[in-house]
Amino acid sequence: MRFPSESWFNAVAEVFNGDESFQGGGGGACNTLMGAKVGDRNFLITFEGVECTGAREVKAAELEAADFYLDMAPADWRAMIQNIASNGHADLEYTLNTLDLDREQGLAHSVHGDQYREDLFFRYNQTLQYYFDASARVATEFGQ
Repeated sequence: MRFPSESWFNAVAEVFNGDESFQGGGGGACNTLMGAKVGDRNFLITFEGVECTGAREVKAAELEAADFYLDMAPADWRAMIQNIASNGHADLEYTLNTLDLDREQGLAHSVHGDQYREDLFFRYNQTLQYYFDASARVATEFGQ
């Protein structure tokens, strides 16, 4: 599966939804619309309850709908995904928390400036980590 792509994010969702061990993070329910910026490509990923209900590629302006979006250079996304694949989950250098703390401007951003919505990144962090950890079970190729 090629990263970044809508099909890659949805394949990760399928693994995430199919394994109950991923569904206990952060107390269970996760209700957020998360964006992901990978270079000039943008994705919206929907979490409802204990499931990721889908991902779709969008234009940059459509990130306005997201509660927050994760923004990393393609090389940084690749390093995170390769680390997860190598370890079965993110090691301490590649957790979402560490990646957020290591960036002067943070990892999670807001188009709309609504701090309450942006705070959902921290509230649901463990569920989001489980989602990305599920990518260890998706054979990933990297493209543009």
